[in-house]
Amino acid sequence: MLFVPSLRRSRAAAGLVLVVLGVAGIAALESAELAPQQADPLAEPFRGVTTSGTVQPGLYAIRRTGVSTGPVRAAAEEFLAALTPEQRAKTAYPVDDLEWRKWNNVHRYARQGVSFREMSETQRERAFALMHAGLSAKGLARSRNIMRLNGHLAVVLSNFTEYGEDLYNLTVMGTPSATEPWGWQLDGHHLIINYFVLGDQVVMTPAFMGSEPISATEGRYAGISLFQDEQNKGLAVMRSLTPEQRRAATLDSAKVRNNSLAQAFRDNLVLDYAGLKGSAMTPAQKDALLAVTAEYVGNMADGHARVRMDEVRAHIDNTYFAWIGTADPAGVFYYRIHSPVILIEFDHQTPVALGQRGGAPTRQHVHTVVRTPNGNDYGKDLLRLHYEGTRRDPSHGHQR
Repeated sequence: MLFVPSLRRSRAAAGLVLVVLGVAGIAALESAELAPQQADPLAEPFRGVTTSGTVQPGLYAIRRTGVSTGPVRAAAEEFLAALTPEQRAKTAYPVDDLEWRKWNNVHRYARQGVSFREMSETQRERAFALMHAGLSAKGLARSRNIMRLNGHLAVVLSNFTEYGEDLYNLTVMGTPSATEPWGWQLDGHHLIINYFVLGDQVVMTPAFMGSEPISATEGRYAGISLFQDEQNKGLAVMRSLTPEQRRAATLDSAKVRNNSLAQAFRDNLVLDYAGLKGSAMTPAQKDALLAVTAEYVGNMADGHARVRMDEVRAHIDNTYFAWIGTADPAGVFYYRIHSPVILIEFDHQTPVALGQRGGAPTRQHVHTVVRTPNGNDYGKDLLRLHYEGTRRDPSHGHQR
């Protein structure tokens, strides 16, 4: 028997309730996707992804970016205003609530907040408007198409209870504000967005995007195809390397299982740098690596994506590119981009809903994860700095 995090909690619950599932139950919960490393992975205080267990200090600061967060704040206010008192009560959380960390890609997961399925048409319009305000056009299209392919999967499997285009929940953390920290979270199968706001700064990690299948050839959503740019640009980086560089980048030439490490319940992942270091790349190779990174960062609204890419670019020489699998044009693989300020994983996964469960990895099932290492996932380092600043200012009434 194995312990996994409970699928439900009340807001008043002090800890994480555990349930016991047998082998069949674990399989039904997409065990390869859950993979918590301890009975209660949220019991440990948040530290963030590190290379050694110790956070590298001084990487983040509260500052002006010059990019307005007014549109996303207004959209959040309008979304909350459209909810009933009962919906609002289960959707609104404090800005430092543990709820941030309770996201999960698993489809059989009881999520907090209000789901698109239970929203009225007006509420859905305002929920999508919130996504539109926070994401780029490409990021919004990716997100909507993930939701649509989850609906397509429901049709293929004739399972509308566990899969569906509208089985995605929104929560709002804190009160939307021009000066105080707040944020929102979208949580559902193959799509999790954590969106923290402080002033005109935004942190949009952890962000999880995936799909099975990654395309539809028939039905309502025929023609949708996902993750081709992330896949092909990552492969292009690997194929641009010299034989010596490829050997340095390659962690394993055999791709036989799921390799993603930074998914749900891995907020305090300890992961050392591995692979080929940016300083060992040519300028053209560095540009290609930045182009791959921009595919993920570019899910944010354009202005905030530019701010984030400036941060990533400043650490390009200390950015590592790691690879598992083949570099053949049609092969399956995993790659990782890892620096002090960003961690990206792309993984061709084994089948879960389609094909032979637990079979060989396939291009029809993809997971991607983006994190902000060294303590700033969920904007927590900015939140810490904000609290420290308000404590030093006796005229400020807010206390942690």
